[in-house]
Amino acid sequence: MGIRQMLADYSPFNAQEEKDRELMLRYLDQFDDLFRRENEFAHFTASSWVVNRERTKVLMVYHNIYQSWAWMGGHMDGETDFLATAIRETKEETGVEQVTSLSQELFSLEILSVDGHDKNGKQVGTHVHLNLTYLLEADEMQQTSIKPDENSAVAWMGLDEALAKCSEPYMRIIYAKLNDKLNRMQ
Repeated sequence: MGIRQMLADYSPFNAQEEKDRELMLRYLDQFDDLFRRENEFAHFTASSWVVNRERTKVLMVYHNIYQSWAWMGGHMDGETDFLATAIRETKEETGVEQVTSLSQELFSLEILSVDGHDKNGKQVGTHVHLNLTYLLEADEMQQTSIKPDENSAVAWMGLDEALAKCSEPYMRIIYAKLNDKLNRMQ
């Protein structure tokens, strides 16, 4: 299924998702290549909200650029399989070897602003991520490891603890939404 159909079929959870879906569809009409970061205004990314089997904890990384506890995710870099990207990024950023998608369906969507920053000695301009999020599950007993060029810690934490430890105000709102959606599933 193509991105346009996936977005058209998605049922927004709240006003934020409704507006962001509308904008994503509009951007698809206005921009040639939203699947590569070479589009310096906006590009698609995929993220994961990784929970334990009991759905009481979430796996987070301490992100070096943002100096905050965060979910895992990354750029599509020309790929069009969002779920595969979310799983790949989760494994790369946390070191977990086994992670399972709880659904092939999109769990959440959001447009996220990214402030300009230096990455590996190169300036990255302010832009937005057109982000699609998937709900994944992993065994919290698996060994984890950091990805030194991106994060400096990996930890399981309670759902509320993940909100408290996140230092980015808008991301706390997004993570609260994800927790709310998770809790409504149970």
